[in-house]
Amino acid sequence: MQPVTLYTTPICPFCVAAKRLLTSKGVEYTDIDVMADPSRRAEMMQKAHGRHTVPQIFIGATHVGGCDELHALERAGKLDPLLAG
Repeated sequence: MQPVTLYTTPICPFCVAAKRLLTSKGVEYTDIDVMADPSRRAEMMQKAHGRHTVPQIFIGATHVGGCDELHALERAGKLDPLLAG
């Protein structure tokens, strides 16, 4: 299983939805709260090619994007293979 990292804030409904999908699939992930640690937002933006919205989701070395992209991968049947590596 690939490591999964999410950059989130606790007040973001899209962050909650992304975490809900991953949890429903039994996926463990690292949740980095950029509101609690603002210095991590610059790290997120560098890794996410300048994107500043949350969530920003990474599966292994792959930048998935946000919640919509994560759910699109799931609908297309591409999320499980990506998670498996």
